[in-house]
Amino acid sequence: MHDSSLIIRAAIAADVQGICELVNDFAARHLMLPRTPQQVRHVLGDFLVIEDAGQVVGCGYLAYLRADLVEIRSLAVAADLHGHGVGGRLLERLVCAAQERGVHHVCALTLAPEFFLRHDFRRVDRWSISPKIWGECVYCPKFHACDEIAVLRELAD
Repeated sequence: MHDSSLIIRAAIAADVQGICELVNDFAARHLMLPRTPQQVRHVLGDFLVIEDAGQVVGCGYLAYLRADLVEIRSLAVAADLHGHGVGGRLLERLVCAAQERGVHHVCALTLAPEFFLRHDFRRVDRWSISPKIWGECVYCPKFHACDEIAVLRELAD
């Protein structure tokens, strides 16, 4: 992998399997929620992927919680790319996409808050992003003992 060979782009149907494999690898380690191909196809238009030589090596998408609030979900980068700024580039592209859509707040629930804090997010009380609680969290096996940290970034107009 050379950094110059990495392409961040909108996901296409051919990426569904690669997205699922990447996300479900993290899910198997209890680091994020798993995704089925059907779930990924349902929100495919909101996914960005990082491609390296035709292979999905990173992904993430924006999920609307309210008109002015989106959540970054399924943000994952292949382990061999960790520590090279690749995830940060993808995160910033997702933030830019939110800003282009006129969204004023971007949040995430994460087990790696330091990553987000390095990108101008701040810790917030999870109840401040309450639509998330009723959206997907209720289906999580860790719902009653959640160890994720809520982070939020406010975007300029």
